[in-house]
Amino acid sequence: MAFERIPQVGRAAVGTVSGFKAFILRGSVVDLAVGIVIGAAFTSIVTAFVSDVITPLIPAPGGNLSTWAIHIPWTGKPLLIGALINAVIAFLLIAAVIYYFVVLPVNALMARYKKDPPAESPATRDCPYCLSSIPLMATRCAYCTSPLPPPPAGPASSTAANR
Repeated sequence: MAFERIPQVGRAAVGTVSGFKAFILRGSVVDLAVGIVIGAAFTSIVTAFVSDVITPLIPAPGGNLSTWAIHIPWTGKPLLIGALINAVIAFLLIAAVIYYFVVLPVNALMARYKKDPPAESPATRDCPYCLSSIPLMATRCAYCTSPLPPPPAGPASSTAANR
């Protein structure tokens, strides 16, 4: 009895795995994964640069900035101010690089290829006698009942006439 359900479970598993495969191989998911891996590698490079090159150049009381700590008297443990400043500097460097080398170029590229929406032709016009707004194809004004001249020729009047 249990052996009869095994092929059904296998078919369901194959369907689930093929759906997962289609999801993973979509372009946006792969791009996101590559971006995360490159971001992690870049973060380690920037962190090493900040802790090994930049912070030794910054003077701090009692030595360099990376070893600067304030000892808390009631706990006896150090408050690592230098490590916090290292992390803040690394974050600011990463944020600046991402902004100037990713965000600004992508925004410029998107603005260059963005198409403006087509301008819509007006659906109404003003009555020359009472200045009320009336439908474009009207032959008489609904407010003052004056006979109106034909609508101006153009693509709007031809599409409205075909309706």
